Amino acid sequence: MRRVLAALPTDFPAAVVLVQHRSFHTPDYLPRVLGRWSHMPVSPARAGERLSPGVVYVAPADKHLVIRADRTFGVTNGRKIHHLRSSADPLFATAAQVSKGRILAVVLTGGDSDASGGVQAVKAAGGIVIAQDRATSAHFGMPGSAIRTGAVDYILPLEEIGPMIVRLTGDCGSRPAGDTGRYREVNHDRSA
Repeated sequence: MRRVLAALPTDFPAAVVLVQHRSFHTPDYLPRVLGRWSHMPVSPARAGERLSPGVVYVAPADKHLVIRADRTFGVTNGRKIHHLRSSADPLFATAAQVSKGRILAVVLTGGDSDASGGVQAVKAAGGIVIAQDRATSAHFGMPGSAIRTGAVDYILPLEEIGPMIVRLTGDCGSRPAGDTGRYREVNHDRSA
């Protein structure tokens, strides 16, 4: 996440919301640590807080973060989804409902299949989905599962994800001119 955040400029025109699977039994230093790499302020996402462009929000470790119709955060029961207490699926699905197609979802390295349902909701709403490629993923479970849904537009190495986010948001979420859509990883395993 720090490598992606480091590529986003101070005047980034959108809110960034992160879900990181981590323990909720220890102090949560993630916003502070990510703040060292980000050109934008990083803070914990709080229930009732309105999303603001140019701010990075970090989902709580023990609850599921959602976006309400009034573009504020909500938190829901921390029952496990895909064996996780902070799942990307509720965030992606609710953000897709309120975004009117102006959403970009990114699935980075991680185990299991979290985000697979959410990326389908993003795609169905007219959004764009990026997944990290196999070669740069420490664990290809999440990106691979998202790719298998058919909802992923770009499969990119980690170092290309931040610049692509900047490029896509600079074009207001539409595909850049001359862009054919899917970027494939080198030696892409079609069974991924």
